[in-house]
Amino acid sequence: MKSIQETYAPNLACFGCGPANPKGLHVRSFPDGDTVVAEWRPSKEYEAFEGMLSGGIIGTLLDCHCNWSAAWRLMQKTGADKPPCTVTSEYAIKLLRPTPSDQPVKLVARVVESTDNRAVVEGELIAHDKVCATCRGTFVAVKPGHPAYHRW
Repeated sequence: MKSIQETYAPNLACFGCGPANPKGLHVRSFPDGDTVVAEWRPSKEYEAFEGMLSGGIIGTLLDCHCNWSAAWRLMQKTGADKPPCTVTSEYAIKLLRPTPSDQPVKLVARVVESTDNRAVVEGELIAHDKVCATCRGTFVAVKPGHPAYHRW
């Protein structure tokens, strides 16, 4: 099954979620009712210290996953046939506990507020059935003239 990213942005080179970036993290997001979910498998090069995922990588995973959750919701809300190009306007992450890197992590995001061109998204990163990090961000659809316009 194709992810939102693979379906709508197969040539995207984003480090976190771009299918076309050979060195990227390749976040693959899937709609699931009112949420968007992903599973991602850590590897050693993404650790901060032995057996624990880097906070920077956690931030990237959640940022990209939440951005696509916003794009998905905006597409659904406006009835468009493809998601608008969205970018992060504001973003905060809380690292609640060390995140083990020995198993896949789960990303869960939900839109908590939205207009036709902006969405506020809350997300969680879960490892070993425990929430290890949370985030809240605002994501906006960009207009012609913005460098990200039509990037996917």
